[in-house]
Amino acid sequence: MTRTVQCIKLGREAEGLRAPPYPGELGRRIYTAVSQEAWGGWLKHQTMLINEYRLTPIDPKNRKFLEEEMEKYFFGEGSAPPADFRPTPPE
Repeated sequence: MTRTVQCIKLGREAEGLRAPPYPGELGRRIYTAVSQEAWGGWLKHQTMLINEYRLTPIDPKNRKFLEEEMEKYFFGEGSAPPADFRPTPPE
């Protein structure tokens, strides 16, 4: 049976995550309020942040930055790309 949540990011009911995707309280909040679809959007956004800012996820400062951005992405004002970011146009 599929678990559904009222997704805070999509603003509608959608398929929920199978398990908390992140440790601690933030992971629990995401599990209860974020859909699989919205989590996929975060993974793409996180990849862009890692690439554009040249982050190393094993660095504690970089992990803290990504956690703060994740919090903003789902529960705050949103996580913005770098000011000079230009997405690659579709082919």
